[in-house]
Amino acid sequence: MANTRSAKKRVRASVRKRNRNRATRSAVKTLITRARRPADSTAGLTSEEVRHAISALDKAAEKGVLHPNNASRRKSRLMSALSRIAPAEKPAQKAPAKKAAAPAAEKKPAAEKKPAPRAARAKA
Repeated sequence: MANTRSAKKRVRASVRKRNRNRATRSAVKTLITRARRPADSTAGLTSEEVRHAISALDKAAEKGVLHPNNASRRKSRLMSALSRIAPAEKPAQKAPAKKAAAPAAEKKPAAEKKPAPRAARAKA
């Protein structure tokens, strides 16, 4: 047990932080579980649930409850799981039209660029 006033205060503060961090971690785990296993099991992962879970992971990492790399890894795993299922859900979309090529008048011809002769460069 702590003996000094400051040590006792640190114990009280660490208990408060521990409880807050546990609540945040539990909420993140719940949201990840919901994202991975929604109520309608035929639908698979839903982008709405994944979005909520990713938001909670970002907030937990910002507060220092989770390490940023841990949150990033979990988000990556959620997104990769969603991307495996998402192509089956979405109808085929048209590819975007390509933009017109830039005009060739802006480029200078290679003949205008003359490098100095080797002998001149060696003397300098």
